[in-house]
Amino acid sequence: MAEQKPAKKATQKSAKRTTATGKTSAVFTDEERAAMRERAQELKTAPRSRTGEVSDESEVLAKIAAMAPPDRAMGERLHAIIGASAPDLAPKLWYGMPAYAKDGKVVCFFQAAQKFKTRYATLGFSDKATLDEGRMWPTAFALKDLTAADEARISALVKRAVSQASDVQSVIQDQQEN
Repeated sequence: MAEQKPAKKATQKSAKRTTATGKTSAVFTDEERAAMRERAQELKTAPRSRTGEVSDESEVLAKIAAMAPPDRAMGERLHAIIGASAPDLAPKLWYGMPAYAKDGKVVCFFQAAQKFKTRYATLGFSDKATLDEGRMWPTAFALKDLTAADEARISALVKRAVSQASDVQSVIQDQQEN
């Protein structure tokens, strides 16, 4: 008698994707696909400096100016806070969002609430930010409004994000004293 082959296990089908035929995707939302298209366009059209770094403050300011009034006010204030707290960060667009980079690597970014139709804006930090605090720490903050206390905390976070690992403890101590 012939050996029977083991029954095949049911395989998990991959999520739907956008194809050349124009079918819709279940992997990314329309807003996420638009952000990816914006990023690709940014890379194609952005002026490059002698070092190849992409950075253009005027594009960031134009993007902030195009935001809805609540997001615009918050974006303008964050731009000023980040610029004052870490003048060595270069403003640039990143996936269609205002971002701030050090040595060409994004350290923090502002995501307007309207970007992904959320109920709050977000100030996020990348893995390049030195916010490490034990084994777990926040990397994004929901923003509905900015108070003076919030602005002081954001300033401290940005300073800490761009500081060297050895300087992190002194920034934490300064923040705790205030």
